[in-house]
Amino acid sequence: MNAIDFAMWGRALKTIPRISKEEWMRVDIVSKWLIASRSAVFIMTVIAGAIGGIMAWYSGSFSGVNFLAAIIGLVFAHASNNLLNDLIDSRKGIDKGNYYRSLYGPQTVEHGLLSKAGIYSYIGFSMLIAVLSGVFLIYQTGIVTLYLMLAGLFFLLFYTWPLKYIGLGEITVVLVWGPLMVGGTYYVTSGGEWSWPVAIVGIIYAMGPTSVLFGKHTDKLKEDKAKRVFTLPVILGELNSRRTTIVLWLLQYILVGWLILSGKSVFALAVVVFAIPKFIWAAKIFSKPRPETEPDTLDKGVWPLYLSAHAFIYNKRFGLLFLLGLIIDLVLVKQGVLLCCLAYSF
Repeated sequence: MNAIDFAMWGRALKTIPRISKEEWMRVDIVSKWLIASRSAVFIMTVIAGAIGGIMAWYSGSFSGVNFLAAIIGLVFAHASNNLLNDLIDSRKGIDKGNYYRSLYGPQTVEHGLLSKAGIYSYIGFSMLIAVLSGVFLIYQTGIVTLYLMLAGLFFLLFYTWPLKYIGLGEITVVLVWGPLMVGGTYYVTSGGEWSWPVAIVGIIYAMGPTSVLFGKHTDKLKEDKAKRVFTLPVILGELNSRRTTIVLWLLQYILVGWLILSGKSVFALAVVVFAIPKFIWAAKIFSKPRPETEPDTLDKGVWPLYLSAHAFIYNKRFGLLFLLGLIIDLVLVKQGVLLCCLAYSF
């Protein structure tokens, strides 16, 4: 058994490490799982779950155990999807040769890091944890949680094919990171109370992860088109896809402003304005055609991720500030400074 490599854990949680087969053989099993599942992007899922949990706390009915189970289930479901995506794309021949996915990070099947049995074991382990978390939450909160779990399972299994192939992958992300993750976490954490307003607030956040996927699919638009993978950017074209991403970001600010000005939230959510400098930075990148070759300004090891890399950096900033605004709001409410209003006066 290889020694635990905490440094590699940190690398894998921050970025998608590019490692050789020799390095792969030396790292511990946790590092391998983190790398194979592309754990650097789990932050988007954790933020979504945290938003649902924070909003459940507003309701005065918060189960810490259920919240923890929800976060664990969501993260391992996300991991299952990433692993399944690599397996299916490999089996369909999508990731063969120098395809985009095989260039920006380890594609464990294509690069010979995992055998078919190995990738199946990683998927099985990840799905088992996700399903066990879901079963526990069904026992805790009832039949509606089963419906939420089945909806999540549907998107997990069919995102890679056929949804991604027919322009529905991006819409799937809006639904999953919005109503399912935020609304679902709220439901199980509050003890079984569904709230459409909370799900709508989740959609505001979900536009961020969707923009990251838009960036990724725009980055590999030519490759996907050649492989007949009709993602939304392939259908829209590069220019319209870049414009759509900027519109998604603008909509987030417009909807947050609407929440505040209409009295459905308080000023604390205005903290997202501190993401505006990053928005301007990312919007400038998206306002220009994607370069054909690696720019000198790009950090080493990021290419061919370009639009998606910038979208991810911006989304992380906005998402964390959005979460911070909710936390500040919660603290003020719990201290009696403000009346609880967010998501309950729609």
